[in-house]
Amino acid sequence: MSFSTLFFLFVFLPVSLILYYVFPKRLRNIPLVVLSLVFYAWGSPVYLILLLLSMAFNYFSALQIASYREAGRERLAKGAMVVAVAADLLLLGYYKYFGFLLETLNLIPGLSLSAPDTALPLGLSFYTFTVLSYVLDVYRGRAPVQKNVLSYAVYAAFFPKIISGPIVQYKDMAAQIESERSISPEKLGNGLGLFLIGLFKKVLLADNLGTLFGAISGQTAMSVGTAWLGMVLYSFQLYFDFSGYSDMAIGLSAMLGFDLGKNFDYPYRAKSIQEFWRRWHISLGAWFREYVYIPLGGSRCSKGKIVRNLLVVWLLTGLWHGAAWSFVLWGLWHGAFAMLERFVIGDRLDKIPDPLRVLGTCLIVFLGWVMFFSGSLSGMVRYFGQMFGAGHMGLFDGTFRYYLGSSAILLLFSLVGSGPTVHRLHQNLILRRGGAVIYVSAAIYALLLILSVASMVSATYTSFLYFQF
Repeated sequence: MSFSTLFFLFVFLPVSLILYYVFPKRLRNIPLVVLSLVFYAWGSPVYLILLLLSMAFNYFSALQIASYREAGRERLAKGAMVVAVAADLLLLGYYKYFGFLLETLNLIPGLSLSAPDTALPLGLSFYTFTVLSYVLDVYRGRAPVQKNVLSYAVYAAFFPKIISGPIVQYKDMAAQIESERSISPEKLGNGLGLFLIGLFKKVLLADNLGTLFGAISGQTAMSVGTAWLGMVLYSFQLYFDFSGYSDMAIGLSAMLGFDLGKNFDYPYRAKSIQEFWRRWHISLGAWFREYVYIPLGGSRCSKGKIVRNLLVVWLLTGLWHGAAWSFVLWGLWHGAFAMLERFVIGDRLDKIPDPLRVLGTCLIVFLGWVMFFSGSLSGMVRYFGQMFGAGHMGLFDGTFRYYLGSSAILLLFSLVGSGPTVHRLHQNLILRRGGAVIYVSAAIYALLLILSVASMVSATYTSFLYFQF
């Protein structure tokens, strides 16, 4: 099930909120777990079994780890943790990377291995990292083991985040699961407002940007200007698609009494690649930092080992997003620039004017998205070639002028919407004044809802881009 469907908006969501609110506070985890499982199973019920098996395995693994640690049997606790992590990664590896592995092996002359035709279960990367966080936090003593099955299931299968995140670490959510969550009118209103902003980003901005990008990328040959325009359209589409989903997920969580940290912080206003990754998909970066980078030694080791640790993280970041060499290159692309800033450029970056730093960072990021959307090395090379004239269609042509004219207003909205200007104006001109002016804010949110629903009614359904990861 997707947040940006009429069924979710007018059936599942109101029914869920009513059921959740009418239950006593101490029993609200019951409807929450049931609703989460129904939500996940709606589109592909067969994969619900896989989710339940993963949840059960990690639940009992954590109990075993905690039992060993309480008995002082640290080696057995470590062994149980290693087995649990290995099993989770093997499950992820089979569905997501086994075909990629066989394709790579087939490059060896004489080999012709065939991969089983298995679809990637929805949200597998996200809920695998979720249960891994639980097991690792219990093993490291950062959170107590959860013996209550319902409480554990809330964390593992929480429907706002199970399909596309944010990837909330268990230690950050454990206390909220155990508490009798109260929902104030202010919290409910803020959550609903954030949800509507995310919905607007998805159906009004991302989907329309995606339509234009799809038309451009489907051409066999294009001019330099058209190829660059396609890159820019996709870059904004991906941002509004994923940040829109995150806004909706965080807003839904707030309506249910949970506080999840933000997952995006205007990344296209970053002044460096390192800053970009502190603003983009914040929960994924925090996960890799907490469970990969720091255990490898983090920054508290020699320069050579720091470089090794960073390379491992960036390699895994690329692979996490997709099973293709283009994704590996995308991860290493970002890692190379991050290390260049850290070890070579250093403080000299501060001497460059901020607008130029933002522009340079966006150029690096946007070029990286070409590797991201190409899906293969050949597709990546072909698209880059057309960006630099290999298509022999000239610098600008009629196709470029047509799509630029068609997307000009949308690009203007995207440019403004990807920064904090609109949010600051809303805060300063409306919310801080209070009084009757607050009804202007309510009218704005109502307009967002009307426009989004109108677009959903008239347009073909488009799934979130990050569902495939």
